[in-house]
Amino acid sequence: MWNLISKVSEVVTQPAPVRAAKPLYSNVSPVVPSPCTSVCRLDEQKVCLGCFRHVEDIREWRSADDERRRVICAEAAHRKATSHP
Repeated sequence: MWNLISKVSEVVTQPAPVRAAKPLYSNVSPVVPSPCTSVCRLDEQKVCLGCFRHVEDIREWRSADDERRRVICAEAAHRKATSHP
């Protein structure tokens, strides 16, 4: 009986495994750098006047993989090329 209590006590008193802290930016990639220019002003269509990303693309950036980031950058470049100053 004492042996069983001892084993139960060991299980209960062992500390829970510690998880590594999740980084604030969990998908930061140096492969596709952010196009942000620190202007951060939106026009009427909710497109940034600095980097030409739509506000939804800006929100998605942190969780996007490299392929999606390339698409976002291409769309922003197209907006910039077709914008009228």
